[in-house]
Amino acid sequence: MFWYETFDEIMAHELPAVQVEKDVPLCRHTSFRIGGPARRMAFPTSTAELAGTMDAAARCGVQPFVLGKGTNLLMADEGLDTLVIKTENMNAIRQLDELTLEADAGVSLARFAVFAQQAGLAGMEFAHGIPGSLGGAMYMNAGAYGGEMKDIVAEVTALFPGGVRTLTVEEAELGYRSSAFARNGAIVLSVKVRLHKDEPAAIRARMDELMARRKKTQPLEYPSAGSTFKRPVGNFAGTLIEQTGLKGLTVGGAQVSEKHAGFVINVGGATAADVMALIEEVQKRVLEASGVQLEPEVRIIR
Repeated sequence: MFWYETFDEIMAHELPAVQVEKDVPLCRHTSFRIGGPARRMAFPTSTAELAGTMDAAARCGVQPFVLGKGTNLLMADEGLDTLVIKTENMNAIRQLDELTLEADAGVSLARFAVFAQQAGLAGMEFAHGIPGSLGGAMYMNAGAYGGEMKDIVAEVTALFPGGVRTLTVEEAELGYRSSAFARNGAIVLSVKVRLHKDEPAAIRARMDELMARRKKTQPLEYPSAGSTFKRPVGNFAGTLIEQTGLKGLTVGGAQVSEKHAGFVINVGGATAADVMALIEEVQKRVLEASGVQLEPEVRIIR
């Protein structure tokens, strides 16, 4: 019996309320619109359901891949012969006190930022235009326009192999596009943020200003995974790529954006192989021209 047949039986008998889909095209669940089928995809709605789904996978000898909004990922063309757990249905937001909010991992950063704004709480403006989930934002310590998650996080609750634990922001080890969760395999369940009071209209104005800047400078009209490369020390990836004359460079359906050279975009029918070939060509030419080795920010999942 294949692992997924055993998994189906366990879930049907022990967790029938959890939605499980078969052979799901990952291109439908990633912002790049790239990726072959996942053998199984589960959609838990609570911590208990997620833990139970993880346990079922372990009993089948499978290591699941946890997926939020799929905004910083390049999925393999051949898909994944594993279980993908999508957290989008874990999406509650709670106000704990005058300055503290808590949200589940599947909540989108945009929705969380709007919730905070409407409550008259400032500090999340930078996150409004980041198109990921809260769990993914913690995994990568997402940031933009001078703000990042570590600036506002108070605590993170995560599922470890030994059970659920709550970490302080220091224990989460949030660095530039990195965290303890990227290294220890724990799954973010919920996050508490500590904000400060301000007028909702003033907060909204700052959010709108940042969104206008984003729309003006980034190729939001095309599928992408956001910034393709991490920022090299003392420079900007987009600047180095543009100076090397690579704007518009194309491999198959993948292209270095002519609007912002730091983005590789899907101009139509791009495959993961196209994107990888383009990333490698950009790295090679930038290294030759400037001596800087660009490191991908996008997570490449094979």
